[in-house]
Amino acid sequence: MSQTENQTPPSLYAAREPIFPKTVSGNFRTMKWVIMIVTLGIYYVTPWLRWDRGPQLPDQAVLVDLANRRFFFFWIEIWPHEFYFVAGLLIMAGLGLFLFTSALGRVWCGYACPQTVWTGLFLLVERWSEGDRNAQLRLHRQKKFDFRKLRLRASKWSIWFLIALATGGAWVFYFTDAPTLLVDLVTGQAHPVAYTTMLLLTATTFFFGGFAREQICIYACPWPRIQAAMMDEDALTIGYRDWRGEPRGKHRKGENADRLGDCIDCMACVNVCPMGIDIRDGQQMECITCGLCIDACDDIMEKIGKPRGLVDYLALSDEPRERAGEAARTPWFHIFRVRTMMYTALWSLVGIGLVFALFIRPEIEMTVAPIRNPTFVTLSDGSIRNTYDVRLLNKHGEDRPFRVSITGHPALRVQLEGTPYETVDVPANETFLQRVYVVGAPSSDPARDERTDIRFWVEDLTNGARAYSDSIFNGRSN
Repeated sequence: MSQTENQTPPSLYAAREPIFPKTVSGNFRTMKWVIMIVTLGIYYVTPWLRWDRGPQLPDQAVLVDLANRRFFFFWIEIWPHEFYFVAGLLIMAGLGLFLFTSALGRVWCGYACPQTVWTGLFLLVERWSEGDRNAQLRLHRQKKFDFRKLRLRASKWSIWFLIALATGGAWVFYFTDAPTLLVDLVTGQAHPVAYTTMLLLTATTFFFGGFAREQICIYACPWPRIQAAMMDEDALTIGYRDWRGEPRGKHRKGENADRLGDCIDCMACVNVCPMGIDIRDGQQMECITCGLCIDACDDIMEKIGKPRGLVDYLALSDEPRERAGEAARTPWFHIFRVRTMMYTALWSLVGIGLVFALFIRPEIEMTVAPIRNPTFVTLSDGSIRNTYDVRLLNKHGEDRPFRVSITGHPALRVQLEGTPYETVDVPANETFLQRVYVVGAPSSDPARDERTDIRFWVEDLTNGARAYSDSIFNGRSN
């Protein structure tokens, strides 16, 4: 056997190197704190907000009622047949992401993505428990797993678990009444689906935010690839002005001191990066454009008396201008351009359309389904009777009397099954099925003809709201 055949092929797997970002202060770090507080506050608090909709409707402000296939959002109620509202909101969300990406690159990943938000919270807990970057590195490199290391790790993991548990709990509260579910969860009376969902969300949040952090962004999430495809040369993204920073070197007085760039190779931008990359190497898939490297570099520039902006948001189209010594164009030039304005216009049109559809939708609805077996029935007196299934939708939070009538020919009359009257009580917030008979006199034109166009009307006797649906009446010639 030859020596070549004895060689072991190199491993294609590289073990993960833990990343311990250093604490940094600055405008972008402050903005990330604000966004984290706002987004987490909305997520955890929203299920507990109350909204009075009447005695027969849920009073939770935001509720996804899967059992009854409805969605409540404050004063708005979305029914199953109104799914186009949900589709419209999803289209707006997609267009919004396209808009922000074309203007500011991966701003979603860097500031508002749930993985970024919860990872930032877990990193904060890690610093509280184990200290800043240097202390975390020493603890990580410590081979001996003594009581102190065990205590620090146990306290950190315990807080992580509580955060993850609160995350999973908050999610299930969106699908049923939050106070009732909380009591059921504590007393062990909740449905197994609730416990299972909380367990899965707790486990994924604990693992993704605590141990998989940048791995999720790099390997699991498809959005970096999508965003990279949508970015162009005019999109603002974080970059390193190498024409200003190179060659790197310590700023000491000497023969070649005046030939050095502004970058002193302090590694501050690398040490604060939650993805563990060096922005000076150029654009990389791992970069989430969080802006922390900008804060770190600006702080160093101020300390050594150099201008800020060595690492900053910039567009690739501005690079040739700046290399030539020209002034960079303002960020507003890249934000307000044809592409971003087109996305803004489309986003606005969809939003206006949804608002318009929301305000013009009827308070009551009806559907009419003719019974075709048989097409008609001849009564003992020679009258012709057609049968219809009429579904009445009462969107109010109280029972309402509805009156059913028809137009099309004066010889036709309406009979409601189960009542001698033309009115029926429809339960609150429900779809009610009513069997309706339309009868034509023996010698009338509708009874003799093949078919007659008719229109069903339903009227809410409480507020006068009306709705209609067209159908046909089949006569003897059919």
